[in-house]
Amino acid sequence: MPSLGADMVEGTLTSWNVEVGQPVERGDIICEVETNKGDIEVEIWESGVVTELRVEPGQKVPVGEVIALLDTGAEAPEPPTPEPEPETPSDPADRTGERVLASPAARRRAKELGVDLRSLTGTGVDASITRADVEAARKPRISPVAKRIADEQGLNLHEIQGSGPGGTIRRADVEDAAPQKPAPQKPPQPDEEDPLSAMRQAIAIAMARSKREIPHYYLYETVPLYRATEWLRQHNAEQPVGDRLLMGVLFLKAVALACRDVPEMNGFFSNDRFEPRKEIHPGFAIALRQGGVIPPAVHDADQKGLSELMDHLRELTRRVRRGKLRSSEVTDATITITSLGDQGVEAVFGVIYPPQVALVGFGKVTPRFWAHDGLVGTRPAVTVTLAADHRVSDGLTGARFLATISDLLQHPEDL
Repeated sequence: MPSLGADMVEGTLTSWNVEVGQPVERGDIICEVETNKGDIEVEIWESGVVTELRVEPGQKVPVGEVIALLDTGAEAPEPPTPEPEPETPSDPADRTGERVLASPAARRRAKELGVDLRSLTGTGVDASITRADVEAARKPRISPVAKRIADEQGLNLHEIQGSGPGGTIRRADVEDAAPQKPAPQKPPQPDEEDPLSAMRQAIAIAMARSKREIPHYYLYETVPLYRATEWLRQHNAEQPVGDRLLMGVLFLKAVALACRDVPEMNGFFSNDRFEPRKEIHPGFAIALRQGGVIPPAVHDADQKGLSELMDHLRELTRRVRRGKLRSSEVTDATITITSLGDQGVEAVFGVIYPPQVALVGFGKVTPRFWAHDGLVGTRPAVTVTLAADHRVSDGLTGARFLATISDLLQHPEDL
């Protein structure tokens, strides 16, 4: 069971996306785990063949406990070649004269269940239909959490389109299919856990640990954004509404590029030492509709263009609010960015999320009195704050980091 955050002690396996004997490649999603942050899709980090699944769906598992075994030196077993069967006029799959490639067991099972083989896509050798294909077509695949919610809402599973691997129905699919008018709910029982309360509890534990163990120091800089807002206005005037950029994507890219110049802000403090990271994966804080905040990692943000980053942030926000994060997005963030400017605050002084060593905050963009070329006028500006770990850096390094962000935001054409 992977650790999907510094505050995680256990997770509930909701579904497997692999079977014993199945080959997997690095990056494949092998299972889903329910945590206090939502349902997380867990990726595999090595290629190989699954040899054992040790945990049943619905089971709570402590972090670090083995949930499956993987043979990294094995090759995928060859599935048995389906034996051809003589076609008969009574075979429902062959009435049109078309030859349907299916194993004998699949044909027998299809007759038992009344499944039309012509409607199926085979996963066997040469796309032949297997018994598993027939049974999967008859019975919807659904995660335990999604099934519980569907039962509570009285939903017909056959009317829900699954968005998970192999058409698996997930919690977000059930919630989308639920009627807009909330169904009557039973009174909460004493032993039932409020998900939002669990999330707040997890945040409290992580933040208390951070303030207790990390010697924070704070700096802030007021950054003029006249050139950035003008560049953004001109750029967006030439783009369709759906392709326009937000100021937040400039903030994200500026922080990512600043991490190149000041690597002391990008990495983890663990085992009593700082471990810098060459990869720059800023965690961008996204607010959940039901409350709480999740900062999923934006991988290689320093290497992406602004339009690509904007598209990624839109897609990431949709998935976060549907509870469809991947494990790498939860664990890979090397620095966190938070912005409360849309809430009207001028500055936010955050708490570092361990094992990271820095957090950058952006307030709202507001007109400020500014001296320029000997004249005083108003110009848009933003307050940028830094919370950093004194075990890794000092005020001089932090000041250089903020100065780099400021310089980058005043040259938006270089982002």
